[in-house]
Amino acid sequence: MTVPLIERFRDRLPVSAATPVVSLGEGSTPLLATPRLARAAGVRDLWLKWEASNPTGSYKDRGMTVAVSKALERDAEAVLCASTGNTAGSAAAYAARAGLPALVLTPEGAVSGAKLAQTRMLGATVLEVRGSFDDALRAAQELADRGTHVLVNSLNPDRREGQKTAVFEIVEELGAAPDAFVLPYGGGGNTSSYAQALAELGLATPIVSVEAADRRGTLATAIRIGEPVHARAVRDAGARVLSADDDALVAAWRALASEEGLFCEPSSAAGLVAVLRGDVEGDRVVVTITGHGLKDPAAADLHAPPPSLVAPDPDAIAAVGAAAAGERTA
Repeated sequence: MTVPLIERFRDRLPVSAATPVVSLGEGSTPLLATPRLARAAGVRDLWLKWEASNPTGSYKDRGMTVAVSKALERDAEAVLCASTGNTAGSAAAYAARAGLPALVLTPEGAVSGAKLAQTRMLGATVLEVRGSFDDALRAAQELADRGTHVLVNSLNPDRREGQKTAVFEIVEELGAAPDAFVLPYGGGGNTSSYAQALAELGLATPIVSVEAADRRGTLATAIRIGEPVHARAVRDAGARVLSADDDALVAAWRALASEEGLFCEPSSAAGLVAVLRGDVEGDRVVVTITGHGLKDPAAADLHAPPPSLVAPDPDAIAAVGAAAAGERTA
């Protein structure tokens, strides 16, 4: 039986015997060695925290299990979020599990179709807001202030409590802290969660947070956030903030897939960009991969090599396969 994240870390979370645990089997995600990319980066040990294996395909589930469990404990009537896609799917799933309505606000035309489909299938009411994510979040905050809905964005401290558990898992599995934690930087909630975990563990491990060079126009829609609401917390945490342009994001994203067999969404490769550029110091580095590639298949279809058309002939097929293998090893 899978142990819910809340049960695994009960002594480190703001829960009690009165908290109804709303779980989908989140957390306890793989920590994977990536030897080929480590060699390319000149790092002795490069580990990836593969958060894509969470129930809805992203790290958001860590925080959502706590946020929705606490909302249910407080007799919430509904939950609400603004989202670039991953929070939407997670909120919808955990709300459904809890038997609560979920209202999701997304910026018009700016969210992956796969993420919207996931959210809709999970029963949430999805409203596209005329404007940016920042506009949607402001509207969500104003509605939550009326008391009719519980906001489950990372402004909700229960969300960040759940997300900090990734650090506990990494330190436990490695037997010590790595030399650096590296992760994407959209709104900054995950960076502040990691900083909170390190403080609780009494560690001063550096955090490197990598944002899109063009925050409002990046192809990495999950981190397409113009005004990060946790910017001050990121600064206070002492995180080193770097940027990655879309060309570098795509190159790292494709390398992770073709070299290590791990297919993430474009935003998840942000931290890897910094490591491959040599911007992260240390012999043992952990990069958090936040979301699965199936979250944004349209982006993959645009940037992956196209299929080749061949006759149903073994010799022709073998010839094309050999040529492709030669290109890969060249």
